Amino acid sequence: MNFLTTAEYAKIWKISQRRVAIYCKEGRIEGAVLKGKTWLIPENIEKPKDPRRICRDGY
Repeated sequence: MNFLTTAEYAKIWKISQRRVAIYCKEGRIEGAVLKGKTWLIPENIEKPKDPRRICRDGY
């Protein structure tokens, strides 16, 4: 299985590296492993939905 870092996924998903690390820490990315200070994330993982976004009908 191949892994990518938070920096690589930050570029792919167009979000900050810190936000990717938060997703890993919260357990929102399945299969993410902390190796020392680096999160290793399996390839081909879909971006989790941002919990800070509020979906409003019609607005």
